[in-house]
Amino acid sequence: MKPALKGHKIRVFAPATVANVGSGFDIFGFALNTPGDEVDLCITSKPGVQIKNIISDFEDLPSEPDKNTAGVSIAAMLEYIKADYGVALDLYKKMPIGSGLGSSAASAVASVYALNCLLQEPLKINELLGLAIAGEKITSGDSIHLDNIAACLYGGFILVRSRDPLDIISIPTPDDLYCTIIHPRISIKTSESRQLLKKQISLDSAITQWGNVAGMIAALFKKDYNLLSRSLKDVVAQPVRSILIPYFEDLASSAIKAGALGCSISGSGPSLFALSNSKVKADQIGSAFKKVLDNHDVQNDVYVSKINQQGPKIIKVAI
Repeated sequence: MKPALKGHKIRVFAPATVANVGSGFDIFGFALNTPGDEVDLCITSKPGVQIKNIISDFEDLPSEPDKNTAGVSIAAMLEYIKADYGVALDLYKKMPIGSGLGSSAASAVASVYALNCLLQEPLKINELLGLAIAGEKITSGDSIHLDNIAACLYGGFILVRSRDPLDIISIPTPDDLYCTIIHPRISIKTSESRQLLKKQISLDSAITQWGNVAGMIAALFKKDYNLLSRSLKDVVAQPVRSILIPYFEDLASSAIKAGALGCSISGSGPSLFALSNSKVKADQIGSAFKKVLDNHDVQNDVYVSKINQQGPKIIKVAI
């Protein structure tokens, strides 16, 4: 390993993500252009990880490195490369934990991507994924899922074909595909949401789900929006997870009426996403989403984005 660029400072952005994407429970995910997290990182002569500042638009987060997804991921990377130096970082949280938008994944990815950019011999993307997973474990517990973190790191729309051995497949998406997000300002822990899921499902449900998974992939390759609309359905996780989301049925109905191809839960919620085939429709869906929650005095955030094909990116480097 060549020497690190000590004294250099880098700022990196890592995007929010939509996971599951309807029928693709734990296997589908895609990156957004906004929101996302940012990390300022520099290499220090003092070994270990220092989280100097956390600037959050939402709740307070732990600054202890062993309790923070960014800190845990960086520590795993320093150990992996056998570094004789340390890292200091500032974390800028632009989305809350428990939003269903891959917040913990974004912090983990931003940190390891930033450090890798300051190394003279970059690690491969699959190595970075493995290191970022270490940070995800502190929020997901023993249930490791890669749909958020792989989408954040790789960018675009991804399929997690296999976890062991690791096999991440990039799926093409149409240029005019848009995503609208509504985030009700409540928090749902991924670990708690997963406990609601049934351990077994019927054969009929499994067949329906498999058909929709295959239909989604075919629709994206063929750029067939009618097929995409028919396939954007989840009969496994959504029926039980939707009970935790206020006014779910009203939100989903409003999106369809506003021109959405389909609407479902982003990750474990409470955020919902809707896909459409134009910016105009995407904005109309956002207005419809917002109207539902505003009428019930539920604080919310709306985001409209194309599929982010890049994933994390460098914002600036300074000496």
